[in-house]
Formats: sequence, C-alpha cells, structure tokens
Amino acid sequence: MRFPIYHLSLVGLLLLQASGVAAQLDYGHTVPAGAVDGDLILSPCEVYHPGDDKSYPGDCGTLVVSENRRAANARLIALPISRIRATGENPLEPIFWLEGGPGHANEAIYASDGLLARHDFVVVGYRGAEGQVVLECPEIGEAVDSVTDGILSSEMHDALAHAAADCGSRLTAGGIDLDGYSMNQVVEDVEAARVGLGYDRINLFGNSYGTRLQMIYQWRYPENLHRVLMVAVNPPGRFIWDPADNEDLLQRYSDLCAADAYCSARTTDLLATMKQVSQNMPEQWMGISVDPVAVRFLTAVCLVESMQSPEEPVPMTGPAAVDMWLDAAEGDASGMALVSALTPMMLSELFTWGHFLAMGASAQDYIEPGRDYQAELAAPNALIGAPFSQFLLGPISGWPATTDQSDMEIPDSDVETLLVSGSLDGSTPMRYARDELLPHLANGHHVVVRDQGHTESFWHSQPQARARLLNAFFDSGRVDDSLFEYQPPIFEADTTWGGLARTLLAVVAGLVAVIGALIAVVVRRFLNRPNRQHVAIVGAVA
Repeated sequence: MRFPIYHLSLVGLLLLQASGVAAQLDYGHTVPAGAVDGDLILSPCEVYHPGDDKSYPGDCGTLVVSENRRAANARLIALPISRIRATGENPLEPIFWLEGGPGHANEAIYASDGLLARHDFVVVGYRGAEGQVVLECPEIGEAVDSVTDGILSSEMHDALAHAAADCGSRLTAGGIDLDGYSMNQVVEDVEAARVGLGYDRINLFGNSYGTRLQMIYQWRYPENLHRVLMVAVNPPGRFIWDPADNEDLLQRYSDLCAADAYCSARTTDLLATMKQVSQNMPEQWMGISVDPVAVRFLTAVCLVESMQSPEEPVPMTGPAAVDMWLDAAEGDASGMALVSALTPMMLSELFTWGHFLAMGASAQDYIEPGRDYQAELAAPNALIGAPFSQFLLGPISGWPATTDQSDMEIPDSDVETLLVSGSLDGSTPMRYARDELLPHLANGHHVVVRDQGHTESFWHSQPQARARLLNAFFDSGRVDDSLFEYQPPIFEADTTWGGLARTLLAVVAGLVAVIGALIAVVVRRFLNRPNRQHVAIVGAVA
C-alpha cells in the first residue's frame, strides 16, 4: 500500500475546503455508441508528464471494458488510456506503469530518468478511481467528522462500518456492479490494453500497491512479459501492517539519532525519550488539545518516508515525527497539538474511499477467516503500533463482500524481476520482499537502498543512481546499483510540525490583529460620524 503523500498536504486541504473547491477530477470518458469489450479509441495528443513538467507526443483515448467480466450481460465502462511514444528510434519493449494506492488515479509521474528514449510508456486508468465510474464515498468523511470519541474508538469503528455499507448500497442502487471492481479485473484491463495496442511482450513498472497488481499480471500472463520492476514491494497479505514493524523502525531511528550530531545533542536515547513522552503525554498547547491516538497515527504515517518530497509543503517524514516527539520532551507540544487537530480532516479526504475499499476487499488481507484482527493490531505494549490498519478495520468490515478475490499463494516465476526496497520503509518493509517474494523468482534480484524510506524517498533522491538502475534493467536485464550512495535521514529538518504550528499561530494572530484594527477603524468612524438626521431636523425647524 502506498500513502499518497501529495494527498496529505493538510494545509492545502484546509485551503481547498475553505474555498469550497472540490478535489475531484472529471475525465469525461464514456462508452462510444456501438463499442464492444476491448475497443480502444486513440487520437494523437501531447501527453503531459508531471515528473519533468514536460509534454511528449503520444496517444490519448478511451479503453472500453466490461464492468464485470465474470457476469453475463455486464455493461461496458470507459477507462482513460495514454501512451507516450518512445523518443528514439527502434524502441524496445513498452513499459506499462502501475501507480501506488489504492484510492487514487494511475498517474504516470515517473516516466523520466531516460526511459522514454527507448520505450513507449503506457498508463491505463484504474477502474473505480477514474474514467466513467468513480467510486466516491462521501459517507466515510461524514462519519469521521461526526464522531468525537477518537479515530480508533469503537464509536468510530461502528460509524465507519455503517458508512461503508451505506456507500456500497448507494453505489449498487445506482447501477454499479461492485463485484467488477477488483484487482483481478484491473489486471485484465492492462491485458486488454496490451492486446489493443498490438504489443507482443511488455515490461511492467510500478510501486507499492501497483506492485501487487504487477504480481497478479505476472502470475497470469508470464508469456506476455519481458521484464518486471517493482519499487516498494507489497506481497499478498501485506496491505495490513504488523505493529512490530514500526517498533523495529523506531529502534533503527534511535540508532541513527545516536550517530547524528544534531539529534544526539537533543537526546542520548531517542527511543527511551519517546517512551517517556508517551507515558506523560502533554494535554494541550495554546488551548488546542493533544490527542495521543492522533499523534501516534500521524507518527506511523510519517515513518513511511525517510526524506521530504520537494512538492510536499508539510513534513510527512520519519525525521519530522522524531522532531515532534523531541519538541514535546523539551516542553513544546505545538507539533502534537497541530497533528491532533488535522488528522481527522486528513482521514476524511485521504482517498477515493470506494476505490480503496473495493480493491482492499478483493485482496483478502483484511478478511482472513478466523483471524482476530482487533487483538492482533491492538499491541498494548507498542509505542506506535499499526493505527492506520486499526482504523481500516471499520470501513473494511462494512464494505460489501466481493467474490472476485486475488490469490494469497505466491507461485514460482521465471520472469526477469527486479525488486527495489528501502530499509527504512514503514509501508512496505523490505523483509517481505526478501523473505516472501524473492524465493519464488528464479530470475529475481533485490536491491535494498540502505536507510531510505518508501516511494517518495526513492523518487526524490539520487536521480543519477536511480536512472542507471532503471535503464540498465529495462534495456538489458543488468542490475546496476553502483551509483547509489549512503544517504541517512536528516534529523535537522527545514520544515517541522512545531515550526508549522507556530507559523500558523502567528498568521492567525496577525489576521486577528488586522481584523481587530479594521473593526476599530470602522467603529471609530461610526462613533465620530455627524448625526445627519439631527442636523436635518434642526435645519427644518429653523
């Protein structure tokens, strides 16, 4: 699973809500008259690629697919599809991109690094997240906003379960066959695009949740694959987090802190300091309550990444979380107060929730019979635990069951496959790629970038090393990680939760002062205004 860091811009979210702007996309794709399953309608276009802020010649259009390939007489739906054509002559096998998530569109933001010189780059829209049918669930946000008893309370769990059930019922009543929105059918969409575009064999490239889709395609259509490259690998069963993984991460961060001049000057033992703060959590800052559950929740989210994306205005990294806890140990609870206030708002708007739940329900990770998820995730002795997985138990339990679930067993494969992991990845820990998937890959390789986090950390650091790794593998099957250098987390962050809280407080105080001054001017002018009515009366009497 990949956290959409660009969707965690809480300050941006505040501005969107304040301005009334709806954060939704209208792709305008519909099924043309007379179309049949598998039809591909393309036109020449300029495909914008946000990764390098450029447009490239290519093709854009609509892929027509069955809403549910397992149902008789299923209706057709339309998905967006785009292809950037290779810029060089005699291109090699095309690359199909599969973005992380689930819960948002399949966005091709990583097609650069020289790949376009020798490969077409194809992106097929994710059913349920874009195209003709988008599984919006405003009921989830409404449930989060309505509960005041905490994001992991039993009241929240029940509210989310009812909200998910209500959303599923509403979508079904509107004519949507939810059984058609599964990872298996997303993979079939990719295969339909391969056939429609006339490619013999293709490469698969993706990260996080997208790697799960890659695996399913690899198991179903090995004969159609040339090479597969997975960044931040998520094997079956790993959409749900193990509380022990975050505890291991905290220990590693504590070791890194001890070796860092700035961090070690603030504490001699980071983990011990965090435990002390946890046992004596501050209650408030400037009248804003500190919610220990929200603090742990956002800490877990921050542990996903080791370094800051330049596009991200808020500090969603492990070092930022560490800074927040150390601030609290030093008597400054400003960062904890800010995340306490903003976490529920973030949860309301984090995903296209219907897509997230539909894909998650088709994975079996949260619905294994006889498994006591509540007890497993509670982890009473854990400092952070796995709060996001705890939160998801509510909506997942209420979402309608699907009969189209992906396999949990991992078959053997001889397709050339490269796995890339960061050893500080709090979302897709590297040990699962190494221990659970790699043994099944006869031609598999695993590159571990030491002390680096999840996808944002990989894509926003060491571009030359990354480009050599990607191009060498897709062009020739070589694994060349020779340019990667050791890059530990930077604990002295430019942007921190405490700094952001103090900045917002100063802005609010400034606005209050300006508004107060304006009110004073208006009142003064009103009080000093001549009584024109009285003057008129006196004049009339005279």
